[in-house]
Amino acid sequence: MSLSGIHLLKMDTQIDFLQWLEPDMALKILMCLDDSADLIRASAVSRYWQNIVTSNGLSKQLCMTRFPELASINRVVKLTRYNLVPGHNSEPSHNAEETEHWAYASLFRALTAFPHTYCIADPVSASSTDNYPEESIMNTLDPRDRILHRDSYWSSKGSDDPEAPETLIYNLTANLCVITEINLHPFQAMFQMDFPIYSSKFVRFRMGHPKSWNELNHDFMEAQECADDKFIWTYTSQIFPVARENRLQRFKLHEPVVCIGGFLQIELLGRVQKQATDGKYFICVAHVQAIGRRLSPAFSAEFSEQSDSVSLKYDAEEFGVVMINVSRGHNCSLSTSLIPVQLPRQLAWGNLQNFWHVVQAHPNGVEYEWVDDDEFEMV
Repeated sequence: MSLSGIHLLKMDTQIDFLQWLEPDMALKILMCLDDSADLIRASAVSRYWQNIVTSNGLSKQLCMTRFPELASINRVVKLTRYNLVPGHNSEPSHNAEETEHWAYASLFRALTAFPHTYCIADPVSASSTDNYPEESIMNTLDPRDRILHRDSYWSSKGSDDPEAPETLIYNLTANLCVITEINLHPFQAMFQMDFPIYSSKFVRFRMGHPKSWNELNHDFMEAQECADDKFIWTYTSQIFPVARENRLQRFKLHEPVVCIGGFLQIELLGRVQKQATDGKYFICVAHVQAIGRRLSPAFSAEFSEQSDSVSLKYDAEEFGVVMINVSRGHNCSLSTSLIPVQLPRQLAWGNLQNFWHVVQAHPNGVEYEWVDDDEFEMV
């Protein structure tokens, strides 16, 4: 529903039709808005409208409905120059409802309109590696088939069990990002007879955060240890079939998923190829990609192990920088040859630019040129 369908009736006097209604009905009407820019516009109509939007957390509700993973966030912290100064750990006192309103309205826009990019930063661990470091998980981040005249791939250890699974864990580029698809390229051994492809039968994806951030100081790759039990996986995808083909295969998630914590697990299920020399089953991966929207540094998540809480940190200045860059065309998005485009480019960035104009019009979220509620005629 667009805000254009909700407006003040202007005749001889100004009439706010929402004030004619019961509060519950007025709330239901504004809850029909499905765009954060419209919620900002609604909150600028009058103090009465603003109170409905902010006191009921409609921007937050909109985010939670579209991205249910955000339900784990307990509080919002707006970063300012004040709380970035050493010795100051809290923001100046102001309306917490206003802070949450603007943070979630901006977050919704970021989650749906920030440019797509590659989201894997570093490998963390593999459940097994046949020859380390020659066949390390590190090789899966380079899209080239060969590195220094060697085939570039990760290989599991061999198994007699064709159902034995393997896992690969990666650290994402931010601890708060939205992932839309994950791509996997099974490895074909061109140096072996019959050129076998060591794919898995199926693949499944998980996202989450560490149980303890201190434990991640350990080098799991060098120690050849699996880190699966070091994480809390808050999202698990469906199981996708993997084609036994030497190509990059795209696995689009049913809905974009917000990863709070910044870690991705790829679970490789089932084995299809035996190695001729030893008769064991292997899984080999040439390349992995995670594609989505990186929200940092405008947004980040902070975890408190003592209280088991998650805070959303919102930097309005950084958000503004991204919005300006995108509106100017400096969006650093991926090539359209790599990422399928669902909307015309000018439409996608036009929506983002439109939102930025709304934010610029009311930068603090509180000072509006509205008509006071007592100036509306109640008939």
